[in-house]
Amino acid sequence: MSTTVSPLAPKSYPDMPEIDGVQFATAEAGVKYKDRTDVLLVTVREGTAVAGVFTKSKCSSAPVDWCKDRLPDGRARALLVNSGNANAFTGKKGQAAVELSADIVAGALECPSAEIFLASTGVIGEPLPAENFSSVIQELKDKQDGANWLDAAKAIMTTDTFPKVATGTVELDGETITINGIAKGAGMIAPDMATMLSFIFTDAPIAPDVLQDLLSSQTGGSFNAVTVDSDTSTSDTVLLFATGAAEKKGISSVTSSEDPRVSVLRAALGDVMLDLAQQIVRDGEGARKFVEVRVDGAESDQSAKTIALSIANSPLVKTAVAGEDANWGRVVMAVGKAGEPADRDRLAIWFGDIRVAVEGERDPDYSEEAASAVMKEEDIVIRVDLGLGRGSATVWTCDLTKEYVAINGDYRS
Repeated sequence: MSTTVSPLAPKSYPDMPEIDGVQFATAEAGVKYKDRTDVLLVTVREGTAVAGVFTKSKCSSAPVDWCKDRLPDGRARALLVNSGNANAFTGKKGQAAVELSADIVAGALECPSAEIFLASTGVIGEPLPAENFSSVIQELKDKQDGANWLDAAKAIMTTDTFPKVATGTVELDGETITINGIAKGAGMIAPDMATMLSFIFTDAPIAPDVLQDLLSSQTGGSFNAVTVDSDTSTSDTVLLFATGAAEKKGISSVTSSEDPRVSVLRAALGDVMLDLAQQIVRDGEGARKFVEVRVDGAESDQSAKTIALSIANSPLVKTAVAGEDANWGRVVMAVGKAGEPADRDRLAIWFGDIRVAVEGERDPDYSEEAASAVMKEEDIVIRVDLGLGRGSATVWTCDLTKEYVAINGDYRS
């Protein structure tokens, strides 16, 4: 966790209302860090539905494997998260550590270990001292409340420079339900999903299969549409919990994806997820610029996204942004290497509102001064129109600075 906060950090945090059926607490377990919280315990009411999406890495962590194995049951009672150690590439020791972690929590809560979900973030390849959780589990259990969301977000930080929280509300059956989320992530960030953890909670009564559909449908445009450095983690986890406590207000359970209320839930959830995902980019290691890459006119949406990610992941594009250099040639390069249909002579490129290239060459009205002014902004939009079809996509990234190298050069120390 850095002592220097990203210049792109939020200027203020939203008021995070309590969610009926969600309690949490943090503690110092000494997993890696000293004198800071590094473990978070969240308990949810019995019968809470859970959904998840995870990294597609072939070297996934032991906690990811544990959660995948238990997700089909669709029910959760608690979530335990630690920072400082990813419990990844730890072999049989990693499997034993997740089993011990779940048993410690299950014993304290007097519930089945299969209803305990786990997540870890930090250094890869170091055995997780799960026995450390035994010394803090009673403290975690005793001091739980539902108010301190910022504290919860701080406990899961690694190289993050600020905690990431988001909230939203939506009306169901004339009553208000709440969606709160926390996330961590700053480096090793790329779609599929990113080196990030995010945990989202709602009091809405939603069946597990519908909850999974909701979460999966919103991942592509949020957590899978951000990239800091093109590297996908072993530990990517997003879990969505629905406590169902709002049934007490007279809200009937959402048991089918065909329920007309699903559309408003989907939109509200998507807003919270996108907010969290963009905060991760704004905390990109060493980041000084927040960049939106928008591609239009592609042959398909998927083709547009591939090209957008080619631009967003290009070290040459990202270092040009860091240097405030309006080098549109770097964008042309990234479009050309993406492996997707593109026609050089139909290509148009904008930096902000300034068109810098059109029909395969520099815009005849190009102004270096105007383009350079755009690049001095903290928030920059790079837009490309391929002129081939109706496909479009938007992804978000940040610049690549010397600080990124410094942070990752001594990450294990």
